[in-house]
Amino acid sequence: MTESSANKLLNGDACHRTASGRKSSSNGFVKSHCLFQQSHKHRRPREKNQNVTHNSSLYKKPFRESFEETPLLVAVLTYMGYGILLTIFGYLRDFLRHWNIEKCFVARERDEQKDFVPLYQDFENFYTRNLYMRIRDNWNRPICSVPGAKMDLVERVSHDYNWTFEHTGKVVKDVINMGSYNYLGFAENVGACAEAALESTQKYGAGVGSTRYEMGNLDIHEELEQLVARFLGVESSMAFGMGFATNSMNIPALTGKGCLILSDELNHASLVLGARLSGSTIRVFKHNNMQSLEKLLRDAIVHGQPRTHRPWKKILIVVEGIYSMEGSIVRLPEVIALKKRYKAYLYLDEAHSIGALGPNGRGVVDYFGLDPKDVDIMMGTFTKSFGAAGGYIGGKKELIDYLRSHSHSALYATSMSPPVAQQIITSMKIIMGEDGTTLGADRLRQLSENTTYFRRKLRDMGFIIYGNDDSPVVPMMLYMPAKIGAFGREMLQRNIGTVVVGFPATPIIESRARFCVSAAHTREMLDTALEAISDVGDLLQLKYSRRELPLASLGWMGEESLLQD
Repeated sequence: MTESSANKLLNGDACHRTASGRKSSSNGFVKSHCLFQQSHKHRRPREKNQNVTHNSSLYKKPFRESFEETPLLVAVLTYMGYGILLTIFGYLRDFLRHWNIEKCFVARERDEQKDFVPLYQDFENFYTRNLYMRIRDNWNRPICSVPGAKMDLVERVSHDYNWTFEHTGKVVKDVINMGSYNYLGFAENVGACAEAALESTQKYGAGVGSTRYEMGNLDIHEELEQLVARFLGVESSMAFGMGFATNSMNIPALTGKGCLILSDELNHASLVLGARLSGSTIRVFKHNNMQSLEKLLRDAIVHGQPRTHRPWKKILIVVEGIYSMEGSIVRLPEVIALKKRYKAYLYLDEAHSIGALGPNGRGVVDYFGLDPKDVDIMMGTFTKSFGAAGGYIGGKKELIDYLRSHSHSALYATSMSPPVAQQIITSMKIIMGEDGTTLGADRLRQLSENTTYFRRKLRDMGFIIYGNDDSPVVPMMLYMPAKIGAFGREMLQRNIGTVVVGFPATPIIESRARFCVSAAHTREMLDTALEAISDVGDLLQLKYSRRELPLASLGWMGEESLLQD
């Protein structure tokens, strides 16, 4: 692949994720952006819509996302909570630790290094000592079963306020799993996938012990890549053993100095790292905001590179299919339209959307009914919908051939484990219906039904829910720091396993619980989880929503009725 053909792709300088990135609302505390929509007279109170869709003709069906405005009182109380917990008690406890009145477990400089620049003393370390450790018991819980629709947890206790844990020897049985990315339910130890993986282990062993370019290229790897290309509808594809490295090690192979990367502000850390490692100039646009993206594209074309004003060697737009902390879906039709208009290239990360979206489970491209050829680099992982590990990149043959000889992941990483590759092959064939059954189609339909049901019930209960109506990632806002740990603990007492998320994974005042809906969840499981969520919501007063009951369908709105930014 020549340098000019390689120039069909990416770049970075310093990627800064803003605290909220999006335009704040009138009270100054809220992010609010979304969708497609309703005329002014039908606007629901306490819910604003930014990122307006200007060309409804690009969409074949309504595109609905909601990010309800944070109530002003809740925002104020959240800031006060962090102020009291962090500022007042945090510095008080650090004072007690300094004088050895309270025992300090955290890493810190030795006395003989007191004249050195502090290695550990920064805000995140201060946050870890005084807030994270208080709620650390909500994370890293040991699982001792298949992480399917239900799971078993190892019980543990802490006698030093979560600095260390001890296992009690007991097991918490049949915990409903609302946290794993098991979208299609392939995380299982029985069935066709497990049997095929077992046979593969007996034939090839568990590991390869070499890179693809040496002695680690097996026929099963070739079969996997051909199947992935056929599944995506592209010319060729390449598989990697780690999803994170698929982004972080391949973006530097595609862009470099003199290139420009336009990155969504909420892109995953692997995309941010890859962009930084590439040495390209990075500019960040507001999340899913096409006006912000188009402005950056126009400026890039008009002004070119800094100082020299030469044209950029290439401009790469980097977006995700489903954003895992927001539950939002990329506005792909509009992104593709902008990319074509300004002659840029598009890198699409479908880690959460592949297998989970679209009538055929082929991701966000399938969801919008678009041509895969309009996406220059299609990236995804096998860790979610396929119940395996690793990632892939798909696209034109010349792109894949170039990556085979230039990607660090291809040249230096050990080949994918054969049973993992077989798990992917079997699950992908089931999704495609090539196993001779309707199991794949049934799971896709079940996931869609579960997602719609779960989101609707949570909204009706009065919780603030973020994201797209069709996204199986369902963030539920908690806001206040004390409620992060309380929610996780109360849910586990009711035998529901959940994921609670706070800073630095989210802006500091936008803590949330994140549910991941699976096709393996039965209606009874969802109802049990919803009942527990409602009980805990009443207990902790989490039902912040001020939305009215759902309005009757307003039908398709024309461009003249779209809300203005």
